[in-house]
Amino acid sequence: MNKKKLTDLAGTIRSKDAGVNMITFDIIFYNSEIYQKVKKSRALTRESIAALYNLPAERISHFVEFDPANAVKFTIYRTLPNGSPGDWDMLGCQYYGPLVDFEIPWE
Repeated sequence: MNKKKLTDLAGTIRSKDAGVNMITFDIIFYNSEIYQKVKKSRALTRESIAALYNLPAERISHFVEFDPANAVKFTIYRTLPNGSPGDWDMLGCQYYGPLVDFEIPWE
């Protein structure tokens, strides 16, 4: 089975601060056809994201497939409050990295 990386399918893959205890992620696909194909594959799920980030699924507060924007959005709880000692990314903008190489089954 062929696979494609998210970076080849989505024009935007980002993470950002969503308050003191959360980081939110956006994956916005190039068009509806690509988005629907990814959605139908069921490769991007709460469980697959939890596995990718090596965290329990309960740390994902929201997981939404947002059809009007051809996007998948999810939010995770931080392990440390934003800005506390040991927080290496206050803006949450470096957490998206593992998503770039995430593979989607593609035929």
